[in-house]
Amino acid sequence: MSKIAADASDDVIKDPKKLEKYIKDRCSSTGGKEHRFCYYIGALPESASYIMNEVVRPLGWSMPPEKVCSRLKEKDGQICELRYDKSIDWKTVDLKKLKVKDLRKILDDWGETCRACSEKSDFIARVEELKPKHVREEL
Repeated sequence: MSKIAADASDDVIKDPKKLEKYIKDRCSSTGGKEHRFCYYIGALPESASYIMNEVVRPLGWSMPPEKVCSRLKEKDGQICELRYDKSIDWKTVDLKKLKVKDLRKILDDWGETCRACSEKSDFIARVEELKPKHVREEL
């Protein structure tokens, strides 16, 4: 929710209809935990519940996303229980110190697979091989 509040322009946030459309458009192209959040608030066509108004109105009033989350907890407790993964700092990370589970998760997030990987060294080699394709180096 804080990403939505930070990325939306001021004129979008002030108009509830525009903000609702912005959230729905953004949710149509998300995946993972963000997709689940969109499902919970009703921003997806297949959502079981619809509490978009409970999200849009407070954000329009410039209420902090944390406060909106605490209010939404009364309606649907699952929304605030979503935990997002920490991003990896590729400049300082030592792949040899990561667990195989984390290496698999990196590959899964990239949409890649590692066929015939049976050891940690195989996963590390695959991540190193795909790293230039998926990780942007800042100059």
